[in-house]
Amino acid sequence: MKTPHITAPLAAISFFALSACYTPPSIAPVDLKPGNYVLDPSHARVTWSLSHAGLSYYDARFDRVTGTLSFDPDAPANSQLDIRIDPNSVSTGLPDFDKTIATDSRYFNASTHPEIRFTATDINVTGPASGTVTGDLSFRGVTKPLTLDVTFNGAGKSFGNPGDTLGFSASGRLDRTDYGLTYLSNFGIGTEVKLRIEAEFNEAQ
Repeated sequence: MKTPHITAPLAAISFFALSACYTPPSIAPVDLKPGNYVLDPSHARVTWSLSHAGLSYYDARFDRVTGTLSFDPDAPANSQLDIRIDPNSVSTGLPDFDKTIATDSRYFNASTHPEIRFTATDINVTGPASGTVTGDLSFRGVTKPLTLDVTFNGAGKSFGNPGDTLGFSASGRLDRTDYGLTYLSNFGIGTEVKLRIEAEFNEAQ
């Protein structure tokens, strides 16, 4: 729902007035701690896009993502990562179409395959804050390797989390036909899917 034009300036003024009086919790960097971390679902985004007849890129996201990270800062290659996505949580901005994409056998077929899962099998550090994570992606009953380019954004104290938080960004590409999702590939709908991931992991309590 759009905010009425007459109230928008008032809302902005009120926001900045409150901001001037508010000091947020500390988000200062912290020392990296080994141990178990849990994905913060309120700060996790998995978005995907593909070509729409070569005219634009069609974007969507998943709203329910969970996961765990066993983190070893001294030997990142020994870390373990397990991510699970609910395909029923797909969000295109069109609720009726979301149901079709989630449940139709031509799309995600979530009634038969209710989970998308990524489990890391190899972690390779390529720079001071960059690396690649290769893992097994299970989607629509097919499991194939997928490599993600990952940036470590840092560690700190996040809002409302009593422990430490680790932040990452990642990107990758896959061919949807590798997972049997061939529908509309003959009508100009792209088969290469671009992935973009933002994730924060909170120290397990």
